[in-house]
Amino acid sequence: MREFIYVLTDPEGIHARPAGALVKAAAAFSSNITIGKDGKDVDAKRIFGIMGLAAKQGNEITLKAEGVDEDEAIETLSKFLKENL
Repeated sequence: MREFIYVLTDPEGIHARPAGALVKAAAAFSSNITIGKDGKDVDAKRIFGIMGLAAKQGNEITLKAEGVDEDEAIETLSKFLKENL
């Protein structure tokens, strides 16, 4: 399992447009990918789960990937977070 911790910098936090793009990016991998905040983990391939985290600017989120392509998934999705959120 690989893990990446990130503090959101976007003033709007995780809102609909980047959440949709994140789901699309996560769906490209076969690994099980989750995003967590405050002890709650959700499937990164489901937009309603991500939106349900209500992650705002300054919140710390944890991205976890487990599976055959976990290294590539963490690399790609951590880059996405840094560039978009």
